[in-house]
Amino acid sequence: MNPEPLIPTHGGYRNLKNFQLAQLVYDVTVRFCDRFIEKKSRTHDQMVQAARYGVQNIAEGRQASGTSKKSELKLTNVARASLEELKLDYEDFLRHRNLPIWPRIDPRRQRLIDSRCTAADEVAQWVKEEFQSGRRGLCGQASTLPEISANAALALIAVACALLDRQIRTLAQSFEEGGGFTERLYRVRSNRRGQ
Repeated sequence: MNPEPLIPTHGGYRNLKNFQLAQLVYDVTVRFCDRFIEKKSRTHDQMVQAARYGVQNIAEGRQASGTSKKSELKLTNVARASLEELKLDYEDFLRHRNLPIWPRIDPRRQRLIDSRCTAADEVAQWVKEEFQSGRRGLCGQASTLPEISANAALALIAVACALLDRQIRTLAQSFEEGGGFTERLYRVRSNRRGQ
């Protein structure tokens, strides 16, 4: 039987679906802000930074997990909170322009999710095709590019947040069951003395 390692395998954040999706949200947000938000405004900077923190905190938390499950849990939750802040900014954008926020049941949201975009270019292409198709949403009106773009970002954020919520629950359960670095250190030292 292999002994428990003091510092387990950690990192690997680039393989996490929530990291990949948060990175896509960041890339989409940079493009969105550059196109629809005044570059010198605080909102532009805050939206880009919130999206960036969503990505960076997942990576930092995963990297810290080797010696601190507590830090991983905290930083993953910070990533989730940053994406929630970003979600509110997109909703504000739509509300201030009297554009609809698509409900979860809007078929356009599901079409975007089903398209499984992995790059900002693919999302931009989806937005363009959706706009050119002239499909109408649940409200019956034709949609504008800003409306489709902001709601596409909101749909991606919703999926990223759901994945982060699931990861946070899993991390919390793992921490409750196995403890953190201090408990592992004690177990490893006890096992070493017992040999």
